[in-house]
Amino acid sequence: MENSSSSFKSRKKTLAAVAVVTIVLLIDQLSKIWIKTHMELYEMYDITDWFKIYFVENNGMAFGIEAGGKLFLSIFRIIAVTFIILYIRKLVKLGFKNSFICCVALILAGAAGNIIDSIFYGVIFEASYPGHIASFVPWGQGYSTLLHGKVVDMLYFPLFSGTFPDWIPFVGGEEFLFFRFIFNIADSAITVGVILLLLFYRKTLSYSLLSKSEREKYDLEHPENIFYSKDNKVNSYNSVP
Repeated sequence: MENSSSSFKSRKKTLAAVAVVTIVLLIDQLSKIWIKTHMELYEMYDITDWFKIYFVENNGMAFGIEAGGKLFLSIFRIIAVTFIILYIRKLVKLGFKNSFICCVALILAGAAGNIIDSIFYGVIFEASYPGHIASFVPWGQGYSTLLHGKVVDMLYFPLFSGTFPDWIPFVGGEEFLFFRFIFNIADSAITVGVILLLLFYRKTLSYSLLSKSEREKYDLEHPENIFYSKDNKVNSYNSVP
């Protein structure tokens, strides 16, 4: 009976993580596809003075940051997503709290959302450029090849701008804009997930990354383990390294 109960609770945690990933991916991809097929590259819609929809594409990581070659970044994303999936599987088996698992699932969803762009957009879309709105094309007739697609960004929040005081070294007298980065729903999911982990689950995160023997030692020294669900009886050192 206990095994059946643990199995049911594990399924609930898995379904919660899957639901988070599915919802984020749907919103992320639907928004990107709409932008890609309704706006020219660098076209902007003013929603308010401080929020704009501004269509750009990038080869890089979150918030348009570029680092390394495109193929390297695509492969890196795939490896990262694989490790996060295995990590969530471990958290579910060990019986960690649902809220913690969902925070990690947000990061997984964001990484997966940008991976979809990188893998597929180059082979299913025309190129976007000023004066031209892209459309879907037959497989393989797009602007690039598999793993070389560009990530679609559109959320832009130029909250305020100004000029650095002259007395500040290196940047004195130069203009600044906050927040100048342009991002997408996937980037937002990653950011929210990381912030929640750092604010509320730093100790849980550190504990979850311990080895099996280190968890055993910690559990012996701290019988009232606060990292697992209160009603979960999964042993922290059963079968999971």
